[in-house]
Amino acid sequence: MTPVATQAQVLQAPASWRTLDFISDLHLQVDQRATFEAWQVWMQTTPADALFILGDLFEVWVGDDAASPGSFEAECIAVLRAAAQTRAIFVMHGNRDFLLGTGFTEQAQVTLLADPTVLIFAGQRWLLSHGDAWCLADVDYQAFRLQVRSAGWQHNFLSQPLDKRRAIAQDLRNQSEQRKGSQTVADWADVDTATARQALQHAGARTLIHGHTHRPADHDLGDNLHRVVLSDWDASALPPRLQALRLTAQGLQRRPLAPDAGHDHEQAQGRTTPPD
Repeated sequence: MTPVATQAQVLQAPASWRTLDFISDLHLQVDQRATFEAWQVWMQTTPADALFILGDLFEVWVGDDAASPGSFEAECIAVLRAAAQTRAIFVMHGNRDFLLGTGFTEQAQVTLLADPTVLIFAGQRWLLSHGDAWCLADVDYQAFRLQVRSAGWQHNFLSQPLDKRRAIAQDLRNQSEQRKGSQTVADWADVDTATARQALQHAGARTLIHGHTHRPADHDLGDNLHRVVLSDWDASALPPRLQALRLTAQGLQRRPLAPDAGHDHEQAQGRTTPPD
């Protein structure tokens, strides 16, 4: 069974929503303060009525109990909670933070979004996903994803002490870095076109918005179907990669938060971290 066979959740946008922002793949972590601070400013200043974070907000999430007082995770939750006072915030699981749970959503006052979700806005249906489930050419990752998304694996993992979970996560991260070191850009798996087309047709939507691949671009899939890929975020990259995708009744627009961050070709050339 392909991911397309999964019935997408449907989210009807309230009539009061005029501006929606989408981001993904921020990979927030304690030693990347510049990216965190750029995200914090954006959360405080965006005029959007609703924010959609389509996966990998965090570099790693080993359980909701990691957000202890004074931790970096708690600092991030405070940013989300403050922004949630004035706008709706939706968060989707990514491949790095798939263990975000009800403890996180209750503290941050955000809504966890199913993957995929059909958003009905401005008279159209928009298909939202993190995107990793549809990178079918990455066979090893798909096997790993199937394992760690199972209830049994997650129960066993979350039953471990926090320090041990952090160590396991670090080991998995080291293995990922080793794999990336032997790959070129051409080796990075992308969303399968046939699967994306099938997903859109199944959802009755014309545009798929997703992250994960770190390849911001707009793809024409034929038959008036489109795939729009979000940028990852990295304030220390040259040029910086800090970009939101904005949706209004007039359509989609990429909104750079830093000089040159909105140029897709420059972003592709400056990208230093492949998806994992």
